[in-house]
Amino acid sequence: MRLFSRSLLEMGTREEDFVSLLQRIGRETGGINHSLYTSDQLNHDEAFAYLFIRSKVMNTQTASLFAILKDIIFKPKFDDKERFRQILLEEKSGMEAGLIPSGHRVINNRLKSHFSESAWATEKFSGLDYLFFIRDLVNNLDEKWESVKLHFESIRNKLFNAPNMVANITIDRQNWDIIKPELKTFLKEFPVTVNSIENWGRNLDSFNEGFSLPTQVNYVGKGANIYQLGYKYHGSINVITSYMRNTWLWEKVRVQGGAYGGFSTFDRLSGIFTFLSYRDPNLMSTLDYYDQAAEFLKNLDVDQSELIKGIIGAIGEIDAYQLPDAKGFTAMIRYLLNIPDAERQLIRDQILETNSYHFKDFSNVLKQLAEKGLIVVLGSSAALESANQANNDFLKISKVL
Repeated sequence: MRLFSRSLLEMGTREEDFVSLLQRIGRETGGINHSLYTSDQLNHDEAFAYLFIRSKVMNTQTASLFAILKDIIFKPKFDDKERFRQILLEEKSGMEAGLIPSGHRVINNRLKSHFSESAWATEKFSGLDYLFFIRDLVNNLDEKWESVKLHFESIRNKLFNAPNMVANITIDRQNWDIIKPELKTFLKEFPVTVNSIENWGRNLDSFNEGFSLPTQVNYVGKGANIYQLGYKYHGSINVITSYMRNTWLWEKVRVQGGAYGGFSTFDRLSGIFTFLSYRDPNLMSTLDYYDQAAEFLKNLDVDQSELIKGIIGAIGEIDAYQLPDAKGFTAMIRYLLNIPDAERQLIRDQILETNSYHFKDFSNVLKQLAEKGLIVVLGSSAALESANQANNDFLKISKVL
C-alpha cells in the first residue's frame, strides 16, 4: 500500500513521465501528498484504514487540481521498473536511517501491533515488518516485478470507486458554492463497484520481542491493552500520563538511568497504554521502573500546583492550535470515526475534575500492566543477550541491522 501510494504520484501517467507530472503539480497546486491512516474504533474490533490524497490549491486553480487528480487516479503508469527500483531503495534507506533517531516510535507501534489490528496494519505499512518486506523486494524485484504491477492495478480498482470515496474540502462558504459543482463533476468519474470488506485474518500474538542494532543505546517499551485489564476510560488519564512523564519517568529513567527520555502514552480508541524510553543505556532497570510506577501513583500525594499544571497541559494537548488545513483534516477524521463534539466535551470536563483519587485508582491498572504487559526492545545485541541470560530467554530476538 505504501509503495502503491508513492507510485501514484512518483511514476508518472500514461500521458506524462514522473518528472513532468511533479513539475505540473508544483506549478499548478500547493502540492499533492499521500498518506495511509489507520486507527482503532470505539466499540468495534475491526481496524479503520484509509488512503488519503491531500492537496492545497488556490480557489482559481481547483479545475487544474481535479484534472491532475484524474490523471493520477485513472491513468497511472506502473511499468517503469527502474523508477520503481529507485523508490524501493529510497524507502529502504529512509527506514534504516530512521531506526535510531525514531527508535521509540518503532517499538511503540511494534508493541501496539500485538494488541490491535490497526497497529498491526501500521506495522505492515511502515514498521519493522515493512522494512523486512522492502529488503526482500529489493533483492527479488526482477522476479517479482510482474506480480507488483498486477498488485498495483488490483489495489487501484478496489480503492478508487464511488462507494469507497469520502471528499473533504476546507474552504470559505462563498467559494464552496462555486467549487461544489466542480467536485460533483469530478466524483462522477469514479466507477460504482461495491467491494466486500476484506478480512485480514490477523491473529494477535502475545510474546516479548527484542531487535538488535549496532548501537550502544536501547529503546525499551512495555505495554498492554488496559481495557482488557478492566480499565474504564476517564479523561483523567490524560493528566496522569503527562504527570508521570514529568515526574517518575523523568527522575528514574532520565536523571538516574541516563536515558535521553522516558514516556508514557495512551490511545483512547484502542485502550493501549505503553511505557517507552529513548536512547537508554539500560534495559532491565528501566523495565523495573515501569513496574514500580504503580506503587509511585498509589503512594502519591499530588501537589495542587503540579496537578493544575498537568490539567492545563492535558487540555492544551487535546485542544492544540491548528491551521485551517489541519482543522479540516481533523474534522474529517472525527466524522469518519464518529467522534461527536459532546464526547470531546465530556473528556474536557473529566480532565478538569481530575484529583488525587484518580491517580491512586489508576495505580491498580498499572499493577496489572506490570504483571501482564508485553515488552519490545530495540537496542544492542549485548544488552538483549544479557537480559535473556538473566531472565530465561524472555525475549524473542531478531536482527534488524
